[in-house]
Amino acid sequence: MMKMIFEAAIKLILGIVLVGAMIFVSAGKMFFQGLLFMGVLFAPMIIVGTVMIFKDPELLRKRLNAGEKRKTQSVVVKISGLMFVLGFVLAGFNVRFSWYMLPWWASVSGTVLFLLAYILYAEVMRENQYLSRTIQVQEGQKVVDTGLYRIVRHPMYSVTVIMFLMIPVILGSVFALLVFLVYPVIIAIRIKNEEQLLEEELEGYKEYKNKVRYRLIPFIW
Repeated sequence: MMKMIFEAAIKLILGIVLVGAMIFVSAGKMFFQGLLFMGVLFAPMIIVGTVMIFKDPELLRKRLNAGEKRKTQSVVVKISGLMFVLGFVLAGFNVRFSWYMLPWWASVSGTVLFLLAYILYAEVMRENQYLSRTIQVQEGQKVVDTGLYRIVRHPMYSVTVIMFLMIPVILGSVFALLVFLVYPVIIAIRIKNEEQLLEEELEGYKEYKNKVRYRLIPFIW
């Protein structure tokens, strides 16, 4: 347990340092939107992580494991990482070079939507004990078809699309938003590859697909 807590703390600290460096070093200064984003990103993360330590440490262990073995998923993770780096740096440059900044109310609205999506994110984690950051079928895993899983097959990805598209809005950068628009495409590729595995290895998943038609967005896809 202590080893896992230490690993989680180290990853959290590294995340704060790296994200903060990308945003504020490229900006050349601290700025309101950047501080707001750091708060809404890491404060809920600390709260959810603390709850998982006491309520479901096994789920926390799965969420800490980020090593993808499948080639397609590994490529998706790498592209996602590049997207974050480019987006954060562009948001900083947006401030440094006085490019067009979204108005303060846009950042506040983005913050509200981000936090609402984070609440749904936490609900999905509560609903599905098999959630992992890597694509795999775990021993004894069963199809989850309750809660948000009755609406779309991948509610975790649905809420992360909202969260991640709100990141550049909170940061006030249209240019960063253009970079983050690649995320829905990345997720679509990830879902298609993931469902191939689930159909092959998870009993009852084909029946679940027939029951819940939409993957990501209700009535659309």
